[in-house]
Amino acid sequence: MKSLVDERLREEARTFALRFACEDCAYFEPEYERCGNGYPTGSHAHVDLSLRRHLEFCKEFEFAGPLALDAG
Repeated sequence: MKSLVDERLREEARTFALRFACEDCAYFEPEYERCGNGYPTGSHAHVDLSLRRHLEFCKEFEFAGPLALDAG
């Protein structure tokens, strides 16, 4: 899914520590820099919102890190 990146999204991403890049996904294989499910990573990996006008969200994304609510 493609979404427009505007200042509101950039601010919310910073405020809420939103994660959506390949490196944050449970299916990402960092040692090979690829998706374990075979999806292309070019438009999803190493996302810098300050450089983007549009963002592609991967339909297979599954957050791999700890939830902020679990921290405390």
